[in-house]
Amino acid sequence: MKTFYAKPQEVEREWILIDAADQVLGKVAVEAATILRGKHKPQYTPHVDTGDFVIIVNADKIRVSGKKATEKVYYRHTLYTGGLKAETFEEAMAKHPERILEHAIKGMLPKNTLGRQMGMKLKVYAGPDHPHAAQKPREIKLGE
Repeated sequence: MKTFYAKPQEVEREWILIDAADQVLGKVAVEAATILRGKHKPQYTPHVDTGDFVIIVNADKIRVSGKKATEKVYYRHTLYTGGLKAETFEEAMAKHPERILEHAIKGMLPKNTLGRQMGMKLKVYAGPDHPHAAQKPREIKLGE
């Protein structure tokens, strides 16, 4: 019995569309990270990017459970003294709703070159429109 390893040039990628309207942030992020890594495919190989492209629309309609909307805080640092910036989930949603989903999903990918390569296949849009209609994305329903 031989172990099968996928080769990078043999990977067939498809485009997958996820509608995040009225979905919980974590559930959308888990599904997208699984697809980006390729874990939904039988030829999954940990050291090869076997994942598909993921398009997420309606990121501005994502929701969180409990008090996270007011208590969850996103931090970043300007690398200057006293440069710690913080914003709550609500503030971040008002300014840039796409970044919230990107942050959650990229946090679930490997922290190396392969993970960055997988993260580049993620496309997040605040509204219902996206410029990837030519790729004929297959829409998947979450929560079924």
